[in-house]
Order: sequence, then C-alpha cells, then structure tokens
Amino acid sequence: MEVISKTLFWVANSLLIPDIIILLFLFGRSLLLIGSFYDQFMTKRKNDKAIGNRIKELSNFSMDELKAVIPKNDNSLFIKYLRDLLTTPPSEAYSDFLISNFENEADKDLALSKMLAKMGPVLGLIGTLIAMSPALVGLSTGDISGMAYNMQVVFATTVVGLVVSAIGLVTLQTKQRWYAKDVNNLDYVSRILTEKNN
Repeated sequence: MEVISKTLFWVANSLLIPDIIILLFLFGRSLLLIGSFYDQFMTKRKNDKAIGNRIKELSNFSMDELKAVIPKNDNSLFIKYLRDLLTTPPSEAYSDFLISNFENEADKDLALSKMLAKMGPVLGLIGTLIAMSPALVGLSTGDISGMAYNMQVVFATTVVGLVVSAIGLVTLQTKQRWYAKDVNNLDYVSRILTEKNN
C-alpha cells in the first residue's frame, strides 16, 4: 500500500509543471482573445450602425439600399453570409443551408471561449491541490519557507485559472448573443427575399 501511495504521490507531483505550463499558455491565449474580441466588438458596432436600421425597415423595395450599405470587404462572419444571401438567387433551401453554415462557423468561433471557460478552473484546481500537498508537508516538518513557496503556487494557479475562466465566460456569453441576433437577421432577410421571389 505504501508503494502505491508513493507512486500516486509521485505521479501527482510530476503533473504540476505541465499544469503550470498549460495554464500559462491558456492565460496568454486568453489575452489574445481579449484583443480579437475588442476588434470584433468595434467591427460589429460599426456594421450595426450602418445596416442595423436598414434590416429592421427592410421591405421588398429597400433590398438594393441594403446591398449598397454593406461594407465592401467581409469584415465579419455576418457580413460575409449576408452578402452571399443577397447576391445569390433566392431559394428557401439555399437560405437554410447558408444559415446552417453560419451557425457552424459561429460555433467554431465560440470554441476557444468555451474551452477557456471550462479548462481554466480545472487546471487552476489541479495546480492548487498538487501544490497544497508539499505545503502541508512543510508545515508538519517546520519548513516555513518551503510551505510559503508552495502556498504561493497554490494561490497563483487558482487566480490564473479563474482569470482565464472569467475571460472565456464573458466572451462566450457576449458572442452567443451577437450570433443569435445575426442568425435572426439572416433568417429575416432570407424570408423577405423568398417572399419577393414568390
């Protein structure tokens, strides 16, 4: 039994360094996500200002106006699919296909935020529990400096894991709202186009 417990202890301790490395990598990735999220936010704000009201007031007679105000370059996923919807001969089957593809691509964009939201706390907790064991050993043997060092690792991994998770969660929820609104707009435009064709 002692051999098994020592082996388990050794395996757990050997996971601390990979856990910290992965946690630092995810922290760096979450900082990059903040930058891309801000860029998406500014682009969406600009696009909503340009075409948001046009879509709300869309009628069979203002379709050309909507085409005219779409940005020339595909600066977002929504603009790319809206342009495709407006430039392709309207059909219900193609509209459904296009919207399904949009949802799939939106889900790919959300994948990183989902992963950060879930993995941040898991890796933080793993680092916390692994570093807690040597800290308790240091406390029992009177090695206060060793205990203090391990407690620093305990708190650091917990904090970094929670920060990574918070960034993932905030970006995930915000992007889900954006994409839900975009799907609704694409569906509305496709219905107007199909009605006009019929």
